[in-house]
Amino acid sequence: MQLKDNVSLKSALTAATCSLLGSQANAEEDGSWKFDTALMYYGESERVTAVEGIIAGTKEFNDEHFLNLKFTIDSLTGASANGAVAQPHAQTFSRPSGHGSFDVDAYETPLDDTFKDTRVQLNAQWTQPLSPEYTASTGLHLSKEYDYLSLGLNGSLGRYFNKKNTTVSVGISYSHDVIEPEGGINKPFAEMLIPPTGDKDTIASDDSKDTFDLLFGLTQVINRRMIMQLNYSISQVNGYMTDPFKVLSVVNSDGYSIKQLYEHRPDERTKQSVFGQTKYHFDTTVLDFSYRYMWDDWEIKSHTFDVRYYIPFYDGYLEPHVRYYMQEASEFYRPFLLETESVPEFASADYRIGEMDGLTLGIKYGLPLKSGNEFSFRLEFFQQSPTNPGFKEVGVLQDVELFERVEAVIVQVSYSF
Repeated sequence: MQLKDNVSLKSALTAATCSLLGSQANAEEDGSWKFDTALMYYGESERVTAVEGIIAGTKEFNDEHFLNLKFTIDSLTGASANGAVAQPHAQTFSRPSGHGSFDVDAYETPLDDTFKDTRVQLNAQWTQPLSPEYTASTGLHLSKEYDYLSLGLNGSLGRYFNKKNTTVSVGISYSHDVIEPEGGINKPFAEMLIPPTGDKDTIASDDSKDTFDLLFGLTQVINRRMIMQLNYSISQVNGYMTDPFKVLSVVNSDGYSIKQLYEHRPDERTKQSVFGQTKYHFDTTVLDFSYRYMWDDWEIKSHTFDVRYYIPFYDGYLEPHVRYYMQEASEFYRPFLLETESVPEFASADYRIGEMDGLTLGIKYGLPLKSGNEFSFRLEFFQQSPTNPGFKEVGVLQDVELFERVEAVIVQVSYSF
């Protein structure tokens, strides 16, 4: 499965892991390796379950010359929504391979229980000063799943001003992804064969996409207590972005589903975002607030607010966390199609590109050890609520749940040494 396109899971993994591990650990002054490790569990109610392990190591070879290596492995199982509408009667769907089928009970959201994969990811990053005023970084990325391969490289350049109280940076990255889904690449809006015959209407066995990212950043030390960061990024994606496992229900005027069509999305996308972050150190506590606004040419717009508050607690510390996310639907998002209307050029019923909001509430407990190591534990609760962006629910669709809420729990244990 395409882990990187699973928005709900991606958001949860980011909230649960990136804030703990960071992009680069601080190496010891004696040049020894410094390691951060983490084990994370993410579980949606009756849907996807993920277990992820991470180990990241950093070593300083010369004065401010750092090598950072990171290894990630995660396993995903469970069921994911295939995009079809719920019905007041049982339904049967073909599996993605075109062989075999599964049944869904009346009034239940259709979930494909073949969601199962293991991902292995490797990242390497080298950072060094070029002069007293400039620093540079370059890195490589490799990620492999059962049906997905991603290769990437990146580079950045930073310039110090004002006695290093001001940093201006620019970064660029490129990735090439190849997907080879079970059952092949479906013909746009091909009809799902029920019962399956093994003879799907496909156009290829695999496809690919290329992504270019450009980032401009400004970091400013305001005073001894406050630091601020402002970033602008733009991303250009070209290639296959359709989810080969998602379908779109065609319903009659009474709301009854008469067939399922495989979705089709554009092969170009330009995303832009602005990000601001402020950290303020009070006498003993630290407030960390960030906001991100993203927009793209698919007409998706989103707002992300994130607040963390560091509080000393006996020999350790507590860090409450609140994250709120709001998203507008893509211009081609459709929860269903009516049989009386013509099939549009692009359409998808995937709730991840629909209108939604999400709330994460959590707390972290950290305990620095006498050896200089640190143990931490994080518990978070995540709720994602898709909403109707304005489509009229015809007939029996008024009696079923079309926009089902997703709830999850996230548990993570980390150890730095």
